[in-house]
Amino acid sequence: MKLTELAKALGESCELGGHDDPEVSGVSSARLATGAELVFAEDEAALAAGLESGAAALVVRPGMVESALGRKALLVAGHPKLAFARAARLVRPVGEATGVDPRAAVSETAVLGDGVSIGPYVVIGAGAVIGAGSRIEAGAVIGDGVTVGAGCRIYPRVVVYAGTELGDRVVVHAGAVLGGDGFGYVRDGKTGEYVQFPQQGRLVIEDDVEIGANTTIDRGALEETRIARGVKIDNLVHLGHNVSVGRNVVIAALTGISGSSSVGAGAVIGGQVGMGDHASVGEGVIVGSGAGILPHKHLRGAGTVFWGTPAKPLRTYLKELAVLARLARRSGRDGE
Repeated sequence: MKLTELAKALGESCELGGHDDPEVSGVSSARLATGAELVFAEDEAALAAGLESGAAALVVRPGMVESALGRKALLVAGHPKLAFARAARLVRPVGEATGVDPRAAVSETAVLGDGVSIGPYVVIGAGAVIGAGSRIEAGAVIGDGVTVGAGCRIYPRVVVYAGTELGDRVVVHAGAVLGGDGFGYVRDGKTGEYVQFPQQGRLVIEDDVEIGANTTIDRGALEETRIARGVKIDNLVHLGHNVSVGRNVVIAALTGISGSSSVGAGAVIGGQVGMGDHASVGEGVIVGSGAGILPHKHLRGAGTVFWGTPAKPLRTYLKELAVLARLARRSGRDGE
């Protein structure tokens, strides 16, 4: 893709700087860049490294244009890293459709869109629908009646249970399990026996969601679990039944969210966060790594950082730590 074409595809967020119009076929770091790759610079040190690199062009801030002009072809953006990330998607080569591998088991009643790729040992159940241009890789299992939208990528050994719906451009990494039964049981007080509460709802994954390796998301119990558009979920995350996650939420690795809890749009959930059942995190809230949110607890305040167990506003938590430290020092002196 020519740099002028790339600038046009990026739209208003990016404009061309300089007069060169090289071909761009990929992105890289300044250290490893070749003559057909793009790098980005957000500070003077990165700019110097980019100008000395073998890159075809640089993405830079407006204030850097003067010092770089004439030395490299430039894309000028207010947020170079964001423009670079978007450019990476545009120049990334798209693999050719491979059709259905003869070793796959595809139901006669499944519906496959144009340009799909079905890898070896894939199983696609009765009535499943696979959207145009989607890729289902080796060993994945797509259950009966599952809908996979257009342009999705399902990596090897993913299991998608019946009752699950995936939107367009969803990416699911290896080993993830979507739509399994939730952990819901009713205890018989007389016998101590646990009887499973019905797990017959559905799971809806909206457009542009990415789900990390070995992550598990349960179906709803009687209604639905829903992951809204643009959510990004790291590896080894578990979301229980009836969970609702709003748009553009980020959830880091090893987090567990219990059933019937909710996360508001734009929230950030750090790694190893534990969230009790029927709890909620409001829109734009930031939950620090390792925090614990008690059942039925509600965290509110866009931009507020919560930390600790039980999770509290960061300023409150740090004040309490300081008090504990003073008490510990005083206790140590008293014991001498």
